Amino acid sequence: MIREVLRMGDPRLLQQSIPLERFGTPQLAELLADMRDTMAALNGAGLAAPQIGVPLRVVIFGFEHNERYPDAESVPFTILCNPVLTPLGEAMEDGWEGCLSVPGMRGLVPRHARLRYRGLDQDGRPLEREVSGFHARVVQHECDHLDGILYPMRIRDLRQFGFSEVLFPGEDLADD
Repeated sequence: MIREVLRMGDPRLLQQSIPLERFGTPQLAELLADMRDTMAALNGAGLAAPQIGVPLRVVIFGFEHNERYPDAESVPFTILCNPVLTPLGEAMEDGWEGCLSVPGMRGLVPRHARLRYRGLDQDGRPLEREVSGFHARVVQHECDHLDGILYPMRIRDLRQFGFSEVLFPGEDLADD
């Protein structure tokens, strides 16, 4: 089922999410199916449970090819519960981001260039990867939602934040 995505200004997006404690349940399966349906319907690269009003530490992300990110490498579809991110090195990269919770806008956001993420899948099995590039950016963006952080809070220079159609005229950029 496609769920409503909360928008910036909704206080629920600013809350700290709680760890998932029960895995492999019908309720979790339903939540994950709704998240995947919602992400697909909106052509997103990822979605965090808090974005649909569920304050759990659960994110999904991934795509083979996304028309909104034509230059981005594919990211394997991933369900990540109770994630822990560890930067690998000091290198940071700036990149343009949007968000389903901040529709119609883009901002230039600094993110760690490389990181390790670990957590659990929907059945409670451990998952760990070392990633870089767009994959690393997507994970950081989605996991920020679990801590009540929206990407505009990370923008260093607000001159690099605005409406997509103004910043990128002629490009068909939807929201993340």
